[in-house]
Parts: sequence; structure tokens; C-alpha cells
Amino acid sequence: MPKFTYVVLTNAVPGKEQEFDQWYSGQHVPDVLRVPGVLSAQRFRRTAQQRGTAPQPWQYLALYECDARDPQVITDGIQARIGTPEMPMSDSLADVRYACYFEPITDVIRRQDAR
Repeated sequence: MPKFTYVVLTNAVPGKEQEFDQWYSGQHVPDVLRVPGVLSAQRFRRTAQQRGTAPQPWQYLALYECDARDPQVITDGIQARIGTPEMPMSDSLADVRYACYFEPITDVIRRQDAR
């Protein structure tokens, strides 16, 4: 089965950042990991220092490693659970978000002196 990465960019509702972080890491990530084909997850927060001056609309990034015959399997698994006891949503999650799948076109390439 092909592996791919599910990339999700999100924001918290202003003033609800702590609630958002607790829900996303403590509830949502474990819920998504129960979707068949989702193997791992890692969350990121945008740093204050950025390259360039272009607007940066997203504060949070989640990367999910997936292994399924097709990304639609993951989409269907998530959509079937959203808003149910299997995947409760939080009002701390801003309405606008971005999600898409990427498939690798190379192996990971590391510097020779990197660990």
C-alpha cells in the first residue's frame, strides 16, 4: 500500500488557544489515530521568526503519516467520525482550515553528518 502524508493547517479561535491545544493533542489526535490507515501524528506551532514578510495565515500544522490504498479511505474514515462520540469537535477550532494529502516522490535525504 502506498504511504502518504495528510497535512492539516489550523488556527484556534482567538482567546481559546489553550483549550484548542489541549483538545487537539489530548482528544483529536488520538481520535484520528484510531482511523484505519493513520499510523502516526505530529503537531507543530509556527515560530515567531519567519523567512520573508508574506502573511502567515496558519498558526498550527499537523502531519499524519498514512498507509492506505487511497487517501479517500482516510477521508471517509475521518468524515464518518467527525462530530460523533468517536471524534468530538471543539468550538476552540477556527472554522477555516486547510487539509490535503501528499505522497513522497523521493526517500528522505539527510546530510551525512546528521543524526
